[in-house]
Amino acid sequence: MSSQEIPEEKHLPSEQGDAHHGGVAIADDPFADPGLPVHKPRIQDIDERAAKRSERTVAMLFTVSMLATIGFIASYVIFPVDKIVYIFPIGKVSALNFSLGLTLGVALFCIGAGAVHWARTLMSDVEVAAERHEIAAPPEVKAQVLQDFADGANESGIGRRPLIRNTMLGAMAMVPLAGVMLLRDLGPLPEEKLRKTLWAKGKLLINDNTNEPLRPEDVLVGSLTFARPEGLEEEQHDFQVQIAKAALMIVRIQPDDIKDKQELEWSHDGIVAYSKICTHVGCPISLYEQQTHHVLCPCHQSTFDLSDGARVIFGPAGHALPQLRIGVNDEGFLEALGDFEEPVGPAFWERG
Repeated sequence: MSSQEIPEEKHLPSEQGDAHHGGVAIADDPFADPGLPVHKPRIQDIDERAAKRSERTVAMLFTVSMLATIGFIASYVIFPVDKIVYIFPIGKVSALNFSLGLTLGVALFCIGAGAVHWARTLMSDVEVAAERHEIAAPPEVKAQVLQDFADGANESGIGRRPLIRNTMLGAMAMVPLAGVMLLRDLGPLPEEKLRKTLWAKGKLLINDNTNEPLRPEDVLVGSLTFARPEGLEEEQHDFQVQIAKAALMIVRIQPDDIKDKQELEWSHDGIVAYSKICTHVGCPISLYEQQTHHVLCPCHQSTFDLSDGARVIFGPAGHALPQLRIGVNDEGFLEALGDFEEPVGPAFWERG
């Protein structure tokens, strides 16, 4: 008989056979639920002193987190941005960056470590099996979930262990303060720097082209002259910062053509001095129309009427150009009679 003639069932082990005949015994249910392992109590479950030690450990971690957050905030105040220190074995690093990273890392780690230690030693560790159910839970299941939550909160001991609760809340409430302090990286606070310029009583008006003090006869009707305060030189390291606030444009208008009463009072024989910095985004104004006495900002076409208090007559600028009150000293030179009465430049600084 060939192998093709051998019945197929003779090649298979008997379903009910034993080991002697080469059969395989099959269990009634190979996927039977083994059940949950027997719960073994922890030392904290049976010894209140051990539970107290764990409670103090968790509270200590939360307290360290609070101290680290305070250190994070203090680092911003103590360390300047450019301070470099040597830290072994890292080498030379920024003192500010190193302290911020270290303190914030400790603050976050201690909150996490405290929560984990709390869960592993003091919260209930009894495993509970729940049958799968549809996504839309029936009312009795919702009620059961709320009851389980209440039971879990009770088993966690958060109500009975105020030391843990209070230190945890303190740590979590203080960590966000680190994020608030990061707002400092938006830039240094302007303080009063944007509200004051180099102009002051007695400062001469220096012609930007000739570098000489201006006399009234130097300013002709219909002309546009740019000036800077006396003592400000291009060689100075902060020249660009100061000229960006103190740049001045001077025009001469027939006194009868000046419509604004204050503008006339602050001028000298029709010579008016206004900030050259546009009140929209701070561009320098340089286009002057003699017949209308309008000046135009080349960036976004904001237009100001210099014969009417430099009010805005077109464009996105928020308010009129600040005027500088001027006069003539005993030597016949034009001088400032004080600083600008309002901040120069974009309008949002005036609102700050």
